[in-house]
Amino acid sequence: MRDLAPSSASYDATRHRVASYFDGTATRVWERLTSDAPVSRVRQTVREGRDTMRALMLAQLPEDLRGARVLDAGCGTGAASAELAARGADVVAIDISPKLVEIAASRLPEGLAGAVEFRAGDMLAADLGRFDHVIAMDSLIYYTRPDLEAALEGLSSRASQVVFTVAPRTPLLMAMWNAGKIFPRSDRSPTMIPHDWRRMNVTGLGRVGRVSRGFYISECLKVQP
Repeated sequence: MRDLAPSSASYDATRHRVASYFDGTATRVWERLTSDAPVSRVRQTVREGRDTMRALMLAQLPEDLRGARVLDAGCGTGAASAELAARGADVVAIDISPKLVEIAASRLPEGLAGAVEFRAGDMLAADLGRFDHVIAMDSLIYYTRPDLEAALEGLSSRASQVVFTVAPRTPLLMAMWNAGKIFPRSDRSPTMIPHDWRRMNVTGLGRVGRVSRGFYISECLKVQP
């Protein structure tokens, strides 16, 4: 039987690399990228792509989320968490980077403060409890297929729906990323691992759509057990 534990040596090693990146030199880069501050033309395409993807993911959830508990798994600087809270959800916003969590908390409108619980830590932790919905935007893109499948099995066992993204297996995306054209070397993230969603062994998995905007290419999928 396949091990569906939400953690493994390879998962933990990747998580450590990702945490070091987002709590290191890239913190200010992502703070600026996710704000309204002027950025380069290349980074502007990434910003626009992420905004489009976030809207696509949030469209998979009801407009009225009053009474729903939602996990923003890999909340980053908190844009999705704020939208979910504005719809009435009880949000748990967790990210592996304490620095990004601090930024997210500082950006949350005052009127929504009581609706979001910010936490720094592992988005797969079982003690986070059960949820009506989980969203994981670009927070699972660094993991191998076995680790990704195990993570999704763990999350979907505690939620009615999991909406997430993967890096699609396209030559263009990987060529751009490996060439370091998205960010300078000092700001480059751990390497994404592309996946063909049709080969993933996850019960209830379906495709939502792809966003391709300049230097941002990402695939939205969802799991409904």
